[in-house]
Amino acid sequence: MTWLITGGAGYIGAHVAHAMVAAGERVVVLDDRSTGVVERLPDAVTLVEGSVSDRALLDRVLAGHAVSGVVHLAAKKQVGESVEQPLLYYRENIAGLAVLLEAVVAAGVPRFLFSSSAAVYGVPDVELITEETPCLPINPYGETKLAGEWLVRATGRAHGISTACLRYFNVAGAAAPELADTGVFNIVPMVFDRLTRGEAPRIFGADYPTPDGTCIRDYIHVADLAEAHLAAARKLAVGGGGDLTLNVGRGEGVSVRELIDVILEVSGHAVEPVVEPRRAGDAARAVASDARMVRELGWTARRDVRSMVESAWEGWCLRHPEALPDTRK
Repeated sequence: MTWLITGGAGYIGAHVAHAMVAAGERVVVLDDRSTGVVERLPDAVTLVEGSVSDRALLDRVLAGHAVSGVVHLAAKKQVGESVEQPLLYYRENIAGLAVLLEAVVAAGVPRFLFSSSAAVYGVPDVELITEETPCLPINPYGETKLAGEWLVRATGRAHGISTACLRYFNVAGAAAPELADTGVFNIVPMVFDRLTRGEAPRIFGADYPTPDGTCIRDYIHVADLAEAHLAAARKLAVGGGGDLTLNVGRGEGVSVRELIDVILEVSGHAVEPVVEPRRAGDAARAVASDARMVRELGWTARRDVRSMVESAWEGWCLRHPEALPDTRK
């Protein structure tokens, strides 16, 4: 089999590519290099530069590499940007997906794995989020992920394609320093960035109905997430798919204050976080139920939050050596 990974030079995509190659899968990557880093890719991977909106290119790639399954990660994914530019997000995330699925149908590719997001749920007031929890996204990014799931499932049913939609929660860490996240959009690199600039980490709201007053989230190591993609792809490959929708998380909650405490300990910085007003749209608690994932894939996340922070910090310091406290440089 050959798997096409769209967005495979990105932070998550490169980890998926490495996991699949290490497991003996043949992989070709399609990436427009808007945020991807080519150097992240394994040597064994063929890179095709281009967009999922380019139908002629897709036809050539799917046929030329005898692609038998697609892992679709290419997407715009910044919540704030999606609010400011909803047309961009719908064009890239929905129109681009439609073009890709048209090419998949025309080429007779029988398997399609879609990287979705916990953003499809919005801000549910539940202890554990299951796949049956109502989907009520609160921003255009989450809307495009939910609409993308609908389109993937409908196409699968209409054309006999086995599909899987993975709704993953908060991603952190790195399998190797050179694979670390280069963006500063998620909480871990955001705290790293503040520390590097000599500023205190920020906590948005400390008056939530949680044990320490800060929001609780489910964090998953990116290497675990990559292995979940591999497990789902192999499930589709052996005919065990059809129409899978799975949460990907650890099923454990960690508060923002707890996470920052781990970051400060690992990084060697001694600074008190500053508490600022709540942000609109932040749920007090968002933790996944991983029961269906365990049942369907026979797989569970293995790495803890400290491992995520340690590996992410190592990757950050590779690019930002000035982040190390004076005593550790």
